[in-house]
Amino acid sequence: MAAVGVILGSDSDLPKVRDCFEILDQFAIDYEVIVSSAHRSPEKTVEWVQSASDRGLKVIIAVAGGAAHLPGVVAAQTVLPVLGVPVETKIAGGLDSILSILQMPAGIPVATMPAGKSGGANAALFAIGILAVGDKALTEKLVNYRKKMETKITEKNDSIKAMGLMNYIDKLEGK
Repeated sequence: MAAVGVILGSDSDLPKVRDCFEILDQFAIDYEVIVSSAHRSPEKTVEWVQSASDRGLKVIIAVAGGAAHLPGVVAAQTVLPVLGVPVETKIAGGLDSILSILQMPAGIPVATMPAGKSGGANAALFAIGILAVGDKALTEKLVNYRKKMETKITEKNDSIKAMGLMNYIDKLEGK
């Protein structure tokens, strides 16, 4: 049974949040995905959200760009935590989407992630953090994930010292 639901306003947003799915897979978190628009298929959206708890969902990740109303519409229809992922746009680079999601009225919260590739990854990790409350095994997986990130940083610092700063920069630039 899926614990996380991911709803996107458009299928063109799927590649933009690929990291979200990869991280959920890495943590063996079951999830379901639906494309449903707050504007173009509002009844389908509301039906999916209102039945989310009955299907076992614990967290919803809502991905939207531009006006980015989807996360707010979703949050208005459930008491489950809703994580909004703004999609980068050509209009304002995603700032428009961020502000649309971020400025929810008091009483209908949406946790807002960054626009761009980090948004999907952070949404998955935030959802995992919510699911990890009271789940020691999942908490341990999350702790180990963060330790691996720390190890990578240590390894990069060791490489900078060993190679010298300018050589390391050249390597990063492919020179």
